[in-house]
Amino acid sequence: MGIRQAFLLSMRSIIQNKMRSFLTMLGMIIGVAAVITLLSLVQSFQKEMMKSFDEVGTNQVIVSVSRNGNKLMQPEEMFEVAEDHPDLFQGVSPTVSTSAQVKYGTETTERTSITGVAETYFDLKSLKLVDGRFLQYTDILNSHHNCVVGSYLVSELFDGENPIGDKIKLNGMSFTVVGVLTEESDSEEGSSDDCIYIPYPVAATMNYSRDVTNYYFVATDQDTVETAKAMLETYFYDYYQDEDAYNITTLTQMLEMINTLMGTMSAMLGGIAGISLLVAGIGIMNIMLVSVTERTREIGIRKSMGARKKDIMRQFVMEAGATSTIGGVVGILLGAEATRLIGKLIDLDAAASMNAVILAFGISVAIGVVFGYLPANKAAKLNPIDALRSE
Repeated sequence: MGIRQAFLLSMRSIIQNKMRSFLTMLGMIIGVAAVITLLSLVQSFQKEMMKSFDEVGTNQVIVSVSRNGNKLMQPEEMFEVAEDHPDLFQGVSPTVSTSAQVKYGTETTERTSITGVAETYFDLKSLKLVDGRFLQYTDILNSHHNCVVGSYLVSELFDGENPIGDKIKLNGMSFTVVGVLTEESDSEEGSSDDCIYIPYPVAATMNYSRDVTNYYFVATDQDTVETAKAMLETYFYDYYQDEDAYNITTLTQMLEMINTLMGTMSAMLGGIAGISLLVAGIGIMNIMLVSVTERTREIGIRKSMGARKKDIMRQFVMEAGATSTIGGVVGILLGAEATRLIGKLIDLDAAASMNAVILAFGISVAIGVVFGYLPANKAAKLNPIDALRSE
């Protein structure tokens, strides 16, 4: 019996037992769809993060310092470091993070992100304005209560009207709006448009401290990032004589950490979803064993007519493989659609990953064939005389 004939017999058996075949495939369908959906969503999320990092730029160096006794780096020293090494740095800006309730008239927003920065921050981050200006050196020097707001606050507090010159209150402190940033994230709450920039000395005061412990450096390009980091590590160690007194991180390092984390998450989710494929394989083996028992007489007749052991085995292995293959194909279609719908639901540009499709489909077919082997082997070993006596 050739492969073509064995395939036709397998398909006829599947068609004749539609409900049983469907229930056997169901586990494979769910397993394949789960693997594709989970892996594709993780990979799509990873791509979005990579895209965000590329837009921000990977030539950033983030420095965090701590007070070591009475020694603490001052912002002026950081500016000097950047100015003394123009071959390594585009510039630097102190950053002081806090949050506050924002109030304008009777309108109020809760816990908006506030960042204290220097005037250099604007160019380093490649920010853009639609109205007004960014913070200037005199704002920093004199600790003026001026601020630049994101587009979310314009729509939320000012009903889209130009707020330049208006005063808002941050935790009760009055600030004058001098600039409005260009929209970047659809002006949604909690997005990058929900932000306020103020002079870093003022932000430090809002945190009840005049200490600045975080600095945002930008290297000249990606090729100089590691050199710039090494230079800063040497500089800070010479100053503090203690490696625990500072932490220097590049965006490239953060990206590598995220990729490693995403890879681990993909493996874990894929393994969890893969368990359903294993269960589906056991289901296929169970149904095929039942099928062998039901078709014992048929097997005896075929053997008495000259069917060889390998012919019987080929038929049952092919039937198990066909069942898992059809379930795999349906699972791919279901997984692709589920990925698209879930991605749309969570506002993520998600699509089925080809790697996930190939992996899930390959495993489903392999499981079907492997778990179909035992029933096929049992059928092939049946004694034709005993099989013909079977009712």
